[in-house]
Amino acid sequence: MPKLFQTLLLLFCSNMFMTYAWYGHLRHFKHRAWILAVLASWGIAFFEYLLQVPANRIGNQVLSVSQLKIIQEAISLSVFVPFAIFFLGEKWNWNFLWASFCLLLAVFFIFRT
Repeated sequence: MPKLFQTLLLLFCSNMFMTYAWYGHLRHFKHRAWILAVLASWGIAFFEYLLQVPANRIGNQVLSVSQLKIIQEAISLSVFVPFAIFFLGEKWNWNFLWASFCLLLAVFFIFRT
């Protein structure tokens, strides 16, 4: 499997864990003590790190650190928007589209040579 594809897959999966760790408690731990939400989030984030660290190590063999970071942010938004809409019940907002467009421009500029 090519290193770039491996990196993108690992980053996508790690972002799924991280998005849930950061925002899942708003649905499942809403009425519990915040410390329980923190502990649950840390437990979930552990699995995110098991994917994120290898993704960055593999990705850094074919991409710069800046390119890795911008790709991670673009993937983060592509994971967050559906999560916010379908899991947390957020209403669609056109700002999601504009933010996505700005991140696509960031990807374009960081890869431009």
